[in-house]
Amino acid sequence: MRFEDIIGQDHLKKHLKTCYTNDRIPHAQLYVGEMGYGTLPMALACANLILNSDTSRQVYSTVLQHPDFHIAVPVNNDKGKPSKPTTSDFIKPWLNLAESNPYMDLKTWYTEIGIEKKKGLMTVNEADRIANELALKPHSGVAKVMIVWCADKLHTAAANKLLKLIEEPPENTFLILTTDKEESILDTIKSRCQVLNFPRLSQENIRNALINRLSLDSSQANFIAQQADGDYTQAFNLAQNNQEEVEFEEWFINWVRLAFQAKKNKQVVIKLMDWSQNISDNTRDKQVRFLKYCLHFFRQALLKNYQVQELVYLKTQANFSLDKFAPFIHGNNIEPIYTTIQDAIYHINRNVNAKMVITDASIKLSRFIHMKA
Repeated sequence: MRFEDIIGQDHLKKHLKTCYTNDRIPHAQLYVGEMGYGTLPMALACANLILNSDTSRQVYSTVLQHPDFHIAVPVNNDKGKPSKPTTSDFIKPWLNLAESNPYMDLKTWYTEIGIEKKKGLMTVNEADRIANELALKPHSGVAKVMIVWCADKLHTAAANKLLKLIEEPPENTFLILTTDKEESILDTIKSRCQVLNFPRLSQENIRNALINRLSLDSSQANFIAQQADGDYTQAFNLAQNNQEEVEFEEWFINWVRLAFQAKKNKQVVIKLMDWSQNISDNTRDKQVRFLKYCLHFFRQALLKNYQVQELVYLKTQANFSLDKFAPFIHGNNIEPIYTTIQDAIYHINRNVNAKMVITDASIKLSRFIHMKA
């Protein structure tokens, strides 16, 4: 992965290149942003710059093959797997996925290693492995780079062990942490890292990437780029006919219909609670993805209501009309709806009981959706 392979983020590329030219690359960096904004590709490109810079030595075609490149990722045990797994037990599938699509998300990774119904994490065993690998001398004699992908998945004890490495790194050792949940990173770690915040990608960046990388035609690429909300991973999944969005659409339609009926029919409240239970039975990551989809749907309904037609691209099922739904989403209720869903995402990410969180959001929605414009 090279800087020229990264979609957009030109100012961050320029910053890192300047740091390298001036021999000022920090020994600890934290890249913050959604995976589709390019945090992992940028980390790989920075690692490539550090490790493949000396032309007097062997230059590897991909930094993933370099003996001084190291990676730590969230894992979990499953049938036939070690009871206390670390990245070493799953390194080959991760490298293969990163090689084929460095914009991959956690869902793709968990599915690949068969833990989609579990929560990946990095334990103290992982922190010990990181320390052991970084204690070795560089194979090339130049430097070592360790990327901690999804650093928010570090167990607290593991994070504290990693903190010691960040405070006193071995000579010529660079650590790059990536996360889409900055608030889950220990303040003591953040304070010792150079933090780079990754903004959303432009629609033009995503559109061009879909055309050049996936060979989509211009109109299709433009349609998907509008839906992606600045996230190339989301755009990639949409282009691959991701079936999850079909499922999310069904969940959402059932949700708003039940919420609308619940105010005047107490029996529907029971159905609304059953719906909440069904959603909470899924993994937390999937619950969060669904709630983010809901935010997207409500935003499209608001734009439709205010006749901003050029920004409305959502297509719904034949039995659900966005035209008829849109008038119920307006300036008086969009803020409380948004706040409720964002609060639900926040609490689910912090392991609050999902059924309680989603039920609370459902009851609030049943009130908000009846508010007058």
